[in-house]
Amino acid sequence: MPSASFTASRSYVRRSRRKGANRIPTPSRTTSAEPCEPSCPVPNQNIPALSTAAPGSGGTSATAPGTSGGAVPAHHSPYDLRRKSPSHHECGAGPSTSAATAGSPTSPAAPTTSAQGYTSAMLPARKRPRRTCSVSYESCTNTAAHYLQYELPDEVLLTIFNYLLEQDLCRVSQVCKRFQAIANDTELWKRLYQSVYEYDLPLFNPAPRTFEFISPEESDLANPWKESFRQLYRGIHVRPGYQDLQFKGRNLVYFNTVQGALDYADERSSGNNVSSSTSNACNNGETTDNTNQGALIFLHAGTYRGEFLVIDSDVAIMGAAPGNVAESVILERESESTVMFVEGAKQAYAGHLTLKFSPDVTSTVPHHKHYCLEVGENCSPTIDHCIIRSTSVVGAAVCVSGVGANPLIRHCDISDCENVGLYVTDYAQGTYEDNEISRNALAGIWVKNYANPIMRRNHIHHGRDVGIFTFDNGLGYFEANDIHNNRIAGFEVKAGANPTVVHCEIHHGQTGGIYVHENGLGQFIDNKIHSNNFAGVWITSNSNPTIRRNEIYNGHQGGVYIFGEGRGLIEHNNIYGNALAGIQIRTNSDPIVRHNKIHHGQHGGIYVHEKGQGLIEENEVYANTLAGVWITTGSTPVLRRNRIHSGKQVGVYFYDNGHGKLEDNDIFNHLYSGVQIRTGSNPVIRGNKIWGGQNGGVLVYNGGLGLLEQNEIFDNAMAGVWIKTDSNPTLKRNKIFDGRDGGICIFNGGKGILEENDIFRNAQAGVLISTQSHPILRRNRIFDGMAAGVEITNNATATLEYNQIFNNRFGGLCLASGVQPIVRGNKIFNNQDAVEKAVANGQCLYKISSYTSFPMHDFYRCQTCNTTDRNAICVNCIKTCHAGHDVEFIRHDRFFCDCGAGTLTNQCQLQGEPTQDTDTLYDSAAPMESHTLMVN
Repeated sequence: MPSASFTASRSYVRRSRRKGANRIPTPSRTTSAEPCEPSCPVPNQNIPALSTAAPGSGGTSATAPGTSGGAVPAHHSPYDLRRKSPSHHECGAGPSTSAATAGSPTSPAAPTTSAQGYTSAMLPARKRPRRTCSVSYESCTNTAAHYLQYELPDEVLLTIFNYLLEQDLCRVSQVCKRFQAIANDTELWKRLYQSVYEYDLPLFNPAPRTFEFISPEESDLANPWKESFRQLYRGIHVRPGYQDLQFKGRNLVYFNTVQGALDYADERSSGNNVSSSTSNACNNGETTDNTNQGALIFLHAGTYRGEFLVIDSDVAIMGAAPGNVAESVILERESESTVMFVEGAKQAYAGHLTLKFSPDVTSTVPHHKHYCLEVGENCSPTIDHCIIRSTSVVGAAVCVSGVGANPLIRHCDISDCENVGLYVTDYAQGTYEDNEISRNALAGIWVKNYANPIMRRNHIHHGRDVGIFTFDNGLGYFEANDIHNNRIAGFEVKAGANPTVVHCEIHHGQTGGIYVHENGLGQFIDNKIHSNNFAGVWITSNSNPTIRRNEIYNGHQGGVYIFGEGRGLIEHNNIYGNALAGIQIRTNSDPIVRHNKIHHGQHGGIYVHEKGQGLIEENEVYANTLAGVWITTGSTPVLRRNRIHSGKQVGVYFYDNGHGKLEDNDIFNHLYSGVQIRTGSNPVIRGNKIWGGQNGGVLVYNGGLGLLEQNEIFDNAMAGVWIKTDSNPTLKRNKIFDGRDGGICIFNGGKGILEENDIFRNAQAGVLISTQSHPILRRNRIFDGMAAGVEITNNATATLEYNQIFNNRFGGLCLASGVQPIVRGNKIFNNQDAVEKAVANGQCLYKISSYTSFPMHDFYRCQTCNTTDRNAICVNCIKTCHAGHDVEFIRHDRFFCDCGAGTLTNQCQLQGEPTQDTDTLYDSAAPMESHTLMVN
């Protein structure tokens, strides 16, 4: 039951049901003027006679009709203006002498023959009117009645009806069809309605806890104002100054205070003294029982201060005012909670109100557990279209707590509060929909201690702290919320909290989008997370959320940032356009990252560093500005079955002791190499396809290590595998083929063990070893190359054991001057020896190599032609083109002939038209540098 208390403490006592001397007496159910059962809206009535009740005479009173609101022209009068009298048989009721007798179908005149031929004598005795006038007077009366019913213009009748209140208007509508049509005029009922309820639009109450304004143009009802009046007529009104006014023809109850209305509703409910429905005339013969909907209280415009309202019954409290209703009806309190719903308020309702809690900052009364709106255990009120404000710095604006607390809070504005906006705790539940929660000093929403609310379509923004904060095992289902421009994270999860967040948009946070820490959990599914100043998602300190099917994009830093031993399942997300890495894993974090698209980042795709771990599988990582995947500083992730492609630098980059496993991935079409390993990194690279790199397949340099096993490395623009600068990887059972340059190039002190690899169909040497390098080649098959099988040059050496080298164009094993490898048990056979054949046939070697390959043979310089250290001339050109010149033998090494290339002054006599020479360098080339060997 509704109750109220003015005590200073928060404890309250249920109100006694016994009648007190100060109670407003319940109006008698036998009152002579019953309201039209369904209340009918009544716009502006013209000055009905009013009387002032004697002091203390009771609460049943009526108000003078107010001024009509803005006209809504959609519904017109349901009758046509008639100038002719209809034939008498068209009227279904006999003539009536006045509207005051409209409750009877015939007038109280002496029995005479009516227009249909009936006389009052034909009625039963108890229905016969008393004979009090002469026949001549009766004839005169019939003439007046006939004129009133059939001759008087509609406009005049409408003007007369404007002076009637709702009950008399319903009665007069029973006189005849014409009166009924005129009395149902929409403008008439609109003015009457707005004088009582003050709303600009009809308000309907189709079900408990459901109130909705419907524009007349959108209503299917012939007279929506009248129907709204009918549905709301049972209401009790709080309208200061109206309590002592009475009107004949109206049965409404007015009070000056909310407490008085609650007491009256309680008393009426306990006595079952609910005003009955009105005459069937206003209801088309149907009666509606509103008693099961609970009491309905209208609060009219004004500020109601000081009343501590404790609601413990199914009462509905509704603001009533023109314009923006909630802004005009204010409940305000400075101590204790402004409105409190407690056990018993299962179907209670509060709508279109402003609730304010404004504690006196100078007061010594503590209010840290006082709130603007409080919902306690075992109650489920509906809070609808309310404005909620609190200036308390120690308590939330709205607090929902306790087992069985299950409110419906919708279309409310919870903003500009000096603490938390909405606080749900201690196993409470509830549904919170379409609310505006903004500019609060702390979090917009707190969910704590196993509370499990449902929050849909809320707009949570511009908070001075977090948007939504779930912590201490808080739960909740959050759907389709718009969360943005909060100072800290849009959504924070901490300390065992486990919310479900779906279809939300979390964006433009001044720090991150989602922050999960200190063992936080949660499911984040199908959200849009974008344009946050820091990472879109942060996961740290043993937290383990699920991040699934989200779009995470355009972050001012990274997409997903997992650090400080964070975990998590990151799957089926679309992560793109972030300023830093799409996913960053560091400091012993170990997430599962799978089935994501990570692309078009302004930095790298995935960055694993500082001992980061993780299982990274079946992702598509592409078109990122830097490396597709970076692995560094002691990190050991596992990458399986990913497609890493079309990057603007490296595909997968291991450096500074980066480790981990790279298995069964498809790595292709990078502007640099597919995989780079450097500075102590030692990954296991197994079963991958590495192809289409513009700067090679795999580059191992600057002390890089690694095991490359059973990979397919093919169709790369430069070497399939580069090993340089003191690197020492192991390559086993790989297929390295169809390279647009060499198969494996080892130089600048490179080492390595190459075992049981198949190296074939490469445009340059199958294996090139240069510049102080010393690898071990064991049991490899090197065949079908477009140049030599193995070339060793520039003071390099090698150990070659049990290899098969066959069917290579320029020969099997080609050694430059001074090279002495360790050779044991190799089979070198069926090579084409194209260089020796060209020399024997007197051809320029450029004829068989052009400038894209480098056959190994004797080369010379011509002093007469002033050739430089960058030029080399083949033996046949020396004999023919430079015959008689001063020439110098340099050494046996790999080169192409500059004479045949047309780069010297004299045209080659052994070639046709010269071909442009790029004169580029091959040896000691870092990625993206030139690729021709400088042999001098």
